[in-house]
Amino acid sequence: MNARPASGAGLGFRRELIEPLKSGVPEAIRFFELAPENWAGIGGKSARDLRHFSERYPFVCHGLSLSLGGPAPLDEALLRRIRSFMAEHGMTLYTEHLSWSGDDGHLYDLLPIPLTEKAVRWTVDRISRAQDTLGMRIGIENASYYVAPPGAEMSEGEFIGAIVREADCLLHLDVNNIHVNSRNFGFDALAFLDALPLERTAYVHVAGHHVEPDGLLIDTHGAGVIDPVWSLLEAAYRRIGPVATCLERDFNIPDLQQLTAEVEIIAGLQAATRQQKAA
Repeated sequence: MNARPASGAGLGFRRELIEPLKSGVPEAIRFFELAPENWAGIGGKSARDLRHFSERYPFVCHGLSLSLGGPAPLDEALLRRIRSFMAEHGMTLYTEHLSWSGDDGHLYDLLPIPLTEKAVRWTVDRISRAQDTLGMRIGIENASYYVAPPGAEMSEGEFIGAIVREADCLLHLDVNNIHVNSRNFGFDALAFLDALPLERTAYVHVAGHHVEPDGLLIDTHGAGVIDPVWSLLEAAYRRIGPVATCLERDFNIPDLQQLTAEVEIIAGLQAATRQQKAA
């Protein structure tokens, strides 16, 4: 299938939304995102449904289980399946979390990587091998976390910058993750944004989160996007331009009309950014 790069505003491709989307994809939704682990190799109706949309819209692959910073061997077999799957559907971008999620088995959580030179070298090697196997540069996503690993030798921004430069990969910017971490750990979200290698930004996520009774923010992707996160997205666009941006919604999924209203906010911010840059 011919390659279809993503641009504009997009939405996570959820099975719950397939039938409403078949009735008509709203104009604001220009692409979809999926987790290849959940779709590669499937058959039957699910395969036909995916093909129906991938023939008409660009898709981005956002991985869940590669565990780029983890101690377990890199899953080369998974990467080969992903490469074949992406080629089959004309997908041109693969991103993964800058975290780790497995050792002897999958931990079903995304854990932070120690901010050390040794971890930079380890992670860069794994990203480089992943890129070699996929035959493309990948995007790494700044992750949310709830405990800071000990022994830091650099800031998180310096850590991400070192990995992006040394692995020659791309940045997948998640503005909700920045907001969540900034509230939980008491740092300035805009300063953190400016510390990232924004010139490498290839893709953006925006999402909602949950607030615990004690004030802890949890990155659930299960609620609407709040105003401070929209403001952070707008600030990011001023720095990087209207890069392809996906609305993540993985739990408590509302109807398509409500989701589309949020995608339209993304599209509106992108249009405003283009107008400002053209002025």
